[in-house]
Order: sequence, then C-alpha cells, then structure tokens
Amino acid sequence: MPSESTEVKRIVMYLRGGKGNVGQIRTERLLQFAFEETLVIAPYYRGYEGNGQDEFGGRDQADVVYLIRLLNDMYPDIPIHLIGFSRGGLQGLLTFEQAPVTSFVFWAGVSSIYYMYEERPDLRGLLHKLVGDPVTDKAAYDKREAIQHITSEAPPVMIIHGTFDKNVGVKHAMLLDEQLETLKVHHELHIIEGEAHVFQPNALDRILQEIHRFMLECEVERNK
Repeated sequence: MPSESTEVKRIVMYLRGGKGNVGQIRTERLLQFAFEETLVIAPYYRGYEGNGQDEFGGRDQADVVYLIRLLNDMYPDIPIHLIGFSRGGLQGLLTFEQAPVTSFVFWAGVSSIYYMYEERPDLRGLLHKLVGDPVTDKAAYDKREAIQHITSEAPPVMIIHGTFDKNVGVKHAMLLDEQLETLKVHHELHIIEGEAHVFQPNALDRILQEIHRFMLECEVERNK
C-alpha cells in the first residue's frame, strides 16, 4: 500500500467472502493487490465481531456503498476497482451501480442467491436465518438476486473461477457471463482448469497479472 508520500493513482477495494467472523480480511490477501501507486482497502461488513447484524446482501450493502462514496470524496477522479471474492461477488454486483466504479473483478463469486441455496444444502440453515425461505420470503431473495439487478450501464467485469471450486460452483460464473453477454456489457471470462476456491501459487500469480492488466486497460478506456 502506498506511503503518505506516494501518489495514489488507483484504489482497489477488496470485498471479502464469508459471513460475520468467518472469512476475515487478512493483510496478506490485501497485499496481493498492492500494485504500484495503488491504495488497497477493504470494508468490514456489519456483523463482524458483533458490529451489527450481517444480512448477506441486505443493509450491509450500505457499508460498501458508504466507503466508495467516502473514497470518491477523498480522492476525486481516482479510479476505483472492486474485487469481490466468493460472497463478496454478490456484494459487488449489488453495489457497483449504486456507487459507480471503474471495473469489477468477480472472483469465485456468488452471482445468484437462488442457485447458492440450491447447490449448498449445508448453507440453507444460515440463509434461513439471515434472509429467510426462498418461497415465503421471495422478495428478500429477489432483492439479493444479483444478476437480475445488472444493467447495460455496468462497468467492465472480469470473471474468474476455478473448475474444481466446491464452495461456489462454476455455474455462478457462467450465469453472470450469459447475463453480461445479453446486456452487451464489456467483460472477460477466465475459467481456470483444475483450480479450487483458493488458487494454487502458480495460477494465483498468473491471474494477479491478468487482474493488473485488466485494471490498467479499464483506466485507459475511462480516460478517453
């Protein structure tokens, strides 16, 4: 992360996965995105260490939107890039048109809460607690069905997913890819053969280079 004397030319906001204290933000994870002249930051969703109640894409969205707006005030005209990992993918998709950003990296992300409920029976109890039942509480699920809230005004999106991901199935990436194609939103799809939810070092190094390249290209387009 840049020192006080270093000029900030871009901001990377990392949206973590997990829930509450599960999937905590780790410094080493943030440092992966500390490209040259880059400020890296990550919001704490409410529900972490007793800080309010996590609603899994409910009022916790305000924690992301507020931080983006604060950064826009502090660093006007500086590009902001979102990286949403796992549950953070859902957070980003629900956020990026409320508080516009330069790009969004959707990494092993959840694009459909309905499909998440279907593919992960072990998480249904958690979803019942935080969101409700998808039939009797359909409005709450529709509010969080991220792919249905995307419009043609969405920023460029890079989709990254491993074929061996057992936590968030690769179908989430394909559903998002289809929706972005339909809306004609500029995007890239990177399906990484043999990688799980967390990438091995060689694949991780390669994809970090691709993320940096993607961000720089988006900044060039933004400045045209």
